[in-house]
Amino acid sequence: MAKRSSLREFQQNLARRLAEASTADRRGLLGFQAGSESWLIDLTEAGEIMPPPPLSIVPLTRSWFRGLANVRGALYGVVDLAQFHGEAAITPSGRARLLLIGARLGIHCALLVSHSLGLRSADDFEVDVGEEDRPWVAQRLRDAQGQLWLQVDVTKLLASPQFLDAGLE
Repeated sequence: MAKRSSLREFQQNLARRLAEASTADRRGLLGFQAGSESWLIDLTEAGEIMPPPPLSIVPLTRSWFRGLANVRGALYGVVDLAQFHGEAAITPSGRARLLLIGARLGIHCALLVSHSLGLRSADDFEVDVGEEDRPWVAQRLRDAQGQLWLQVDVTKLLASPQFLDAGLE
């Protein structure tokens, strides 16, 4: 009899945990730092985040286009997100990371970011009504400590003429 009640308790426990998981707050955003700015990306738009592999420099490109990275046999164009926004270049070592984006759009692109800040929930933020002139910023958000976060819209970033124009004139 003891085994039967233990099985029943196990099933009840499992059912409760599954119900909690389906209604629980899901952490659907990845936070990262790029220069002095804190960014968020929806996990459905983000790919893998990894330490930067060696980069192959591409001549006659803008300084923010850092080169090409070989990630498991696929070439990714690497953009230094901080430098793209006019800040100092990120050194591709230490806590710096490559964030692969654009896979669901069929584009092999990687953002070089200062470091990853982990998973976040949209419920942890309030909308900030400040002005933003970058069309790839989907939202300006503030966390409980008042820190500004920018949510990137990957589709708009990858389609932006400024982002696509990596060649020197």
